[in-house]
Amino acid sequence: MFNKATQFFDKFKTDFLKMKTAAPDIVSGFGGLFASVMKDGALKKKEKELVALGIAVAEHCEPCINLHVQKCLEAGNTPAEIIEAAGVAVMMQGGPAYTHIPFVMDALEALVPKG
Repeated sequence: MFNKATQFFDKFKTDFLKMKTAAPDIVSGFGGLFASVMKDGALKKKEKELVALGIAVAEHCEPCINLHVQKCLEAGNTPAEIIEAAGVAVMMQGGPAYTHIPFVMDALEALVPKG
């Protein structure tokens, strides 16, 4: 099914390539920070991605929600774990986070095959 998240992922591929060309130092610098922070440590990457998703929901950042749902799945989280982490963000921030749960669900729908 095509939804807003599917459209985001299609466009982000092109946008990311443009960013790499136009601003390679920014992409490289952020990429290095991201890789360093998100590697396994006292918290595993799987757990860190759930934290990042919770912050994305609390901050109402749709692109961040999409990308961290994707990274949560890649790190081995289940859709149920992802929804539960988003629920923690709602508990911490209330209504504004609550209204962003559909974006989490759209990203899951775009990334998790039915069946």
